[in-house]
Amino acid sequence: MNTISNCPQCDMDNTYFDGVMNICPDCGYEWTGSDDDASEENNVPKDSNGAELADGDSVTVIKDLKVKGSSMVIKRGTKVKSIRLTENHEEVDCKIDGSSIVLKTCFLKK
Repeated sequence: MNTISNCPQCDMDNTYFDGVMNICPDCGYEWTGSDDDASEENNVPKDSNGAELADGDSVTVIKDLKVKGSSMVIKRGTKVKSIRLTENHEEVDCKIDGSSIVLKTCFLKK
């Protein structure tokens, strides 16, 4: 038997399935039973402003970043071309000054 989870909007457990969608009578929110759409949406890499990132995009660094294990500092405003997405949706792989570096998406803007 498939159990119905709490409402994603108000987190109440007073939910029911009407044959097509799950419904929360407390807040009126309706959602499909599959969690695949929600988990896929959360795994889309986004920059600091919420814009979706894709392979080959050019981005700008929004904060001075110290590189661990090096005396190198990536300055704010540095433009990075041709980023590559990684398995972790919060990180991108890129080359800066000939060095391959992994950057967090929260420090980038498209």
